[in-house]
Amino acid sequence: MEQHKVSRLIVSLLALGAGAATPSLVQAEPDNRSGRAVQSGRASWYGPGFHGRKTASGETFNANALTAAHRTLPFGTRVRVMNKSTGRSVVVRINDRGPYAHGRVIDLSRASAQAIGISGVGSVELAQF
Repeated sequence: MEQHKVSRLIVSLLALGAGAATPSLVQAEPDNRSGRAVQSGRASWYGPGFHGRKTASGETFNANALTAAHRTLPFGTRVRVMNKSTGRSVVVRINDRGPYAHGRVIDLSRASAQAIGISGVGSVELAQF
């Protein structure tokens, strides 16, 4: 079990190192153990002013749904987002594009951010299903 944690930490650090050089070009890195994509970085939440408006996927944004915006993952992709500070995680569905803030890897709906204890910006790890 401990070796598994060390391996995940190494993958996370490698992803962070790549993101530090070019944060706007960060892409998901393959996790060779599980076939899932893993990405680490900063997450924020969005909602005020967007609730009820159309997302990039064409659906209506609901700040109370477990959804998120990602730059490259296909719409409908389910991603587990873990808050590195709290260890809490939530599974979200990608239905929008973003984030547009420098250095962020994902924008969470208000409900998604609350579920893992993010009230502003937090450090997260993403695992694609």
